[in-house]
Amino acid sequence: MQDNSHAALVLLSGGQDSATCLAWALDRFERVETIGFDYGQRHKVELEARQVVRRKLAALKDWGSRLGADHGADLRGLSQLGETAMTSEVAFAAEASGLPNTFVPGRNLAFLVLAGALAYRRGLGVLVGGMCQTDYSGYPDCREDAVQAQAEALRLGMATDMRVETPLMDLTKAQSWQLAETIGGEALVEVIRVDTHTCYRGERGTLHEWGYGCGDCPACELRAKGWREYRAR
Repeated sequence: MQDNSHAALVLLSGGQDSATCLAWALDRFERVETIGFDYGQRHKVELEARQVVRRKLAALKDWGSRLGADHGADLRGLSQLGETAMTSEVAFAAEASGLPNTFVPGRNLAFLVLAGALAYRRGLGVLVGGMCQTDYSGYPDCREDAVQAQAEALRLGMATDMRVETPLMDLTKAQSWQLAETIGGEALVEVIRVDTHTCYRGERGTLHEWGYGCGDCPACELRAKGWREYRAR
């Protein structure tokens, strides 16, 4: 069986976590490609940020020679299966299940299936995702056991040694900022601060010390808290 462990496919949304993971992968693998998903999200800001992040990271270190093709996948069917605050203009709230209504059921699992199929065809042996079970919104498909169960399903279903790497899985947001600094110094931190986007409202009007956003949605609050803790070190 061909060894494709030197080549990776990064699930790149355009947000802080996936951008950090792209830098992590570019620092480790000989060849790196990216994939983004349109799942009918309320705002296209992250999808637009993806290309800026790719361009900025390619200019750092020797990463330009390692960064390969970008791919897109249409998953808008997910938004047609039910209303969530990520795909419809509804207020942020908790569901009866206790999960936030920003949870899109099956989203990360579907991401991994399509990314795995693309990686198989492209000869990329590693999937890299920004899932995290430490500072996160409680989404069950961000947990290590869920991600690795899906990874095992991919290996069995495609008879391949493909693995899934989640470098942020056990990190706080402050530690994620620190990881970016360790990998690429202040230059990388600045790209992530200014050019990535995580705000659930899609707000890009105000640049805070931690980046653009509305400042009071769950994603902004988590990002701002992590930034303050990171800078306080």
